[in-house]
Amino acid sequence: MSIEFALGAFVSIFAIVNPVGNIPIFEAVTEGYSKELKRKVAIKICLVTTVVLFVFALFGQYIFSIYGITIPAFKIAGGLLLFSVAFSMMHGQRSRTKLSEEDQEEAMEKEEVGIVPLGIPLFAGPGAITTVMIYVSEATSQNGDLLAVLSVFLGIILTVVISYILLTYSEGIFEKMGRSGAMAFSRVMGLLLAAVAISFILSGVFQAIRDAGFL
Repeated sequence: MSIEFALGAFVSIFAIVNPVGNIPIFEAVTEGYSKELKRKVAIKICLVTTVVLFVFALFGQYIFSIYGITIPAFKIAGGLLLFSVAFSMMHGQRSRTKLSEEDQEEAMEKEEVGIVPLGIPLFAGPGAITTVMIYVSEATSQNGDLLAVLSVFLGIILTVVISYILLTYSEGIFEKMGRSGAMAFSRVMGLLLAAVAISFILSGVFQAIRDAGFL
């Protein structure tokens, strides 16, 4: 396992989950909540995010085999999805794979918003699921490098821990940062994510060409 792979996995997962950029949404949905209730919602968000990403990281390979999906095809499709999310982030828009206005309006039960819509799809959305599945597939393709696989799970855990800390202090952070500050951070994360997406697409294309025997 290389340090570059582990660092790349963490940065990519953190960028697509985007806890800093999600703080304004968290504050809007939990407006009027007590500090204790906000903490409970933050815990649920983190638990849901961890479970969802772990499940798809663990069983992603089986999903590929069941549906006959090749790794190159998933890299290309996943890269295109991630690029669409990154494009929205860079233009200050909320991706359609994330939280919609309808989802926010349906958030009626106070604690349950930590599961839907904040846990899924805001934090653990299709983009985050795709990212962890691609990184695990890359790690297992490297002669089954166990340390590389573990580094992906470590990236998930670090992202969730940082997310919990940020959500715990979200009110103070939002007051200092403001919506414009969170938006600026999202745009930077979007740029990084776009680069990762292009890397996935190119890797998938070259791997498909090699598998077809052209190289």
